[in-house]
Amino acid sequence: MTLTLVTIPCLADNYAFLLHDSDTGETAVADVPESWPIQAELEERGWRLSHILITHHHDDHIDGVEELRKETGAKVIGAAADAHRLPPLDLELGDGDSFDFAGHQVDVLDVSGHTVGHIAFHIPDARAVFTGDSLMALGCGRLFEGTPTQMRHSLSALASLPDDTQVCSGHEYTAANARFALSVDPDNPALIQRARDIEVARAASKATVPSLLSLEKATNPFLRAHLPKMKASLGMSDATDTAVFAEIRARKDRF
Repeated sequence: MTLTLVTIPCLADNYAFLLHDSDTGETAVADVPESWPIQAELEERGWRLSHILITHHHDDHIDGVEELRKETGAKVIGAAADAHRLPPLDLELGDGDSFDFAGHQVDVLDVSGHTVGHIAFHIPDARAVFTGDSLMALGCGRLFEGTPTQMRHSLSALASLPDDTQVCSGHEYTAANARFALSVDPDNPALIQRARDIEVARAASKATVPSLLSLEKATNPFLRAHLPKMKASLGMSDATDTAVFAEIRARKDRF
């Protein structure tokens, strides 16, 4: 494998991700909450930035794009549907599109819900997907613009990726997400163990992302709304999957 993935803390609780190909020397960054931590990591490793991937328009994911573009000359890639509120794009893409990064195919998925026009970048060769604020470690983004139906569709598309995919999401919210998850899925042994592991990791100031998709499917309540056990836990055994998802999201908003 020629690809190296690096998680970079930014701001108070954001993450950016570098993906470096050692054969070509090309490096991509997924989201740019601020420029300086990314520039520092690039300089320390001696890497050249070639691509900037943007998942959605929120300031805490794009504020450092222009400075980083100016410093590196990297190509900026984002959603055509969101282009009117993103930094100027060199490449505009939509659901089902793909492009080449250092000889590796990058597939674009529309994952609207948190925002409309939110996209994710799946790189099969890296076994990684950059999800921004759509699918998150033990959670999903608040529905600021989209609907429960949209987000359920988006999460279902992400859940269909290979189980060994690393989910590179945009925030260190995992400990709080675990506390909520236990409130709606308290008898899930995989979740109970994960919550313990998260406590240990955070006590040591370790990042809890990326996370494996298989672990998300086993523990993330937003990926489990279709399960009879989850429905029964919520007193919604006869409800649709989308209705159950909407209830979980509403409970999280109030938690």
